[in-house]
Amino acid sequence: MRSTSNTIGTRRTVKAAATLLAGALALSLTACGSDDDKSGGSDSSTGSKESGGTLTLPKLDGTTLEVAAVWTGTEQANFKKVLAEFEKRTGAKITFVPAQDPIINFLGSKIAGGSPPDVAMLPQPGAIKQAADKGWAKPLGAEAQAELAKNYSQGWQDIGKVGDKQYGVYYKAANKSLIWYNAKVFENAGASDPATWKDLLTTAQTVYDSGVTPFSIGGADGWTLTDWFENVYLSQAGPEKYDQLAQHKIKWTDPSVKEALTTLAQVWGKKDWVAGGASGALQTEFPASVTQTFTGGEQPKAAMVYEGDFVQVNIADTKSKVGTDAKVFPFPKVGDTAPVVSGGDAAVILKDSKGAQALATFLASPDAAEIQAKLGGYLSPNKNVDVSVYPNEVQQTIAKALVAAGDDFRFDMSDQAPQAFGGTPGKGEWKDLQDFLKNPTDVAGIQAKLESDAAAAYGN
Repeated sequence: MRSTSNTIGTRRTVKAAATLLAGALALSLTACGSDDDKSGGSDSSTGSKESGGTLTLPKLDGTTLEVAAVWTGTEQANFKKVLAEFEKRTGAKITFVPAQDPIINFLGSKIAGGSPPDVAMLPQPGAIKQAADKGWAKPLGAEAQAELAKNYSQGWQDIGKVGDKQYGVYYKAANKSLIWYNAKVFENAGASDPATWKDLLTTAQTVYDSGVTPFSIGGADGWTLTDWFENVYLSQAGPEKYDQLAQHKIKWTDPSVKEALTTLAQVWGKKDWVAGGASGALQTEFPASVTQTFTGGEQPKAAMVYEGDFVQVNIADTKSKVGTDAKVFPFPKVGDTAPVVSGGDAAVILKDSKGAQALATFLASPDAAEIQAKLGGYLSPNKNVDVSVYPNEVQQTIAKALVAAGDDFRFDMSDQAPQAFGGTPGKGEWKDLQDFLKNPTDVAGIQAKLESDAAAAYGN
């Protein structure tokens, strides 16, 4: 079974990012906004006027490509604008192929049918390794590797490697250590931004006493629950234990896991603190968990929702403004240090061709990233992206912190795991934590189930 030993050494805590983010989020935030995309010039061998880029791309008239990703809604629409710029500059034609989770299974069926997409956006390092091990993924060519080396820290390059070969371009990143809140609810309740887990519990009680349910949880999507766990675990158990658990070098029956689950139960175990209770949360998908926090005037279904910087895409759907209607604070520290967990999506070539290699090169460039960055709800690990293109101060601050951290970050634990354990709806960690949300008193039982599923997936 898969191992994460080729990349784990680069995944360190983002202490610098946490400090930057905490300080900047205390500032007065500007409203979230996005201008219409203005595509660049017609000469395919020059940079885009949209981004000010200078990347040279080949002429690809007559070339057709397919790009698969699990993205939907606004996220998909914004990415299609990036693909449209590539089409304009090269003459290629690209079809976006909507994929289902787990995307590795979706790709398997496409490959078995003889029609794999040219490029796939893979959300887990584990999926990249599976694709490489199966011979599906093709290594990046010299031009794509050169663009990647120019624009990315070594840590972000290494996450896309399997052994000594570069397969992935991490086009999209995420800071998954943020809690967003309805500013009017907090104002009415007299609640304040918490810095510690204890403070968070106090804030939640204050909000509850004002007549609003504290938390919205998108429990129908198991990945949101793994993110909750990872933030608590990283802060409480520390980075060394986090790495050990990510590699299954310690068992899920370890006392540190018990402590983290017990801490989580302080929120998940209070049915009146979760919108709809456990049963309601388990029927709430991630987008709805956000929108129900920012609709309903002064009586929304919940006051707070946990998730990454990409929440802004869904906040925008409610017509709420970041900085006035919707505000954010860093995930409170449970131990000595506030956690910062990163995630991301990598472009991986499945059909090696001049067109696919050119697209991977483009996605590794600031030219591509700056198009989507200005639309909001997106974060790039590309260090040469001009942070001023992000549409609001929150996004600009998070982007600066990510770049300033360099190789100092911890990648999403479940995304490092084999897909069967950390990335499959209705199975493994996703299902086990859904069961825990349903019954947060059964810590030992869930630990045993997590360990059984992990051992089967890791093969140890």
